[in-house]
Amino acid sequence: MGEITVHALKNVDFELFEGEMTVLLGASGSGKSTLLNIIGGLDVASSGDVIYRDQNLHEFSDRALTDYRRAHVGFVFQFYNLISSLTAKENVALVTDIASDPMSPIEALALVGLEDRVNHFPSQLSGGEQQRVAIARAIAKRPSILLCDEPTGALDAETGKLVLSVLDQVNCQTQTTTAIITHNASIGALGDVVVRMSSGEIAERIENTSRANVDDIEW
Repeated sequence: MGEITVHALKNVDFELFEGEMTVLLGASGSGKSTLLNIIGGLDVASSGDVIYRDQNLHEFSDRALTDYRRAHVGFVFQFYNLISSLTAKENVALVTDIASDPMSPIEALALVGLEDRVNHFPSQLSGGEQQRVAIARAIAKRPSILLCDEPTGALDAETGKLVLSVLDQVNCQTQTTTAIITHNASIGALGDVVVRMSSGEIAERIENTSRANVDDIEW
């Protein structure tokens, strides 16, 4: 910013383990979204290494990062980013058409409980249903990593819990490594691991001995 250098992240040493659900907690500006974007290959760190299965993303070209995102990473954002002129099935097919070994759009939508909404347009779906379509789109290509940035941020409490239960189910059934960003500390109980971030650093890493049920979360 002009002559001032802002360190979004510093001294970060962080691991995601296969099949685990990790919840990243922190206030706005703590660096959690930047960390998620670097893991997902959307941002490139100015220094350090980002290792995915013995490959260093920090050394990847733009084309290699695109291939990495396409083949290995699913993204779920706070706002659903659905194409309004396409049905739920067609929105999911945007991903399955370019993936090497995808689920069918119908299979992905059934996994998130929307098998009866496949031909509905986004305007015909509730906010929670639209987010579930976004989750179906993200998991349909069978990603190794599912990255969720405030997936319940635009939803009310009951709808948010429904979306979290879908993410929990997807993680358990597909064993997709999952990372969820949130500022809601109670959501941390859902994770195998909770990482607390502050001022661009990892302040604390906690391993949960058992994951809580979504219904037990105080919103």
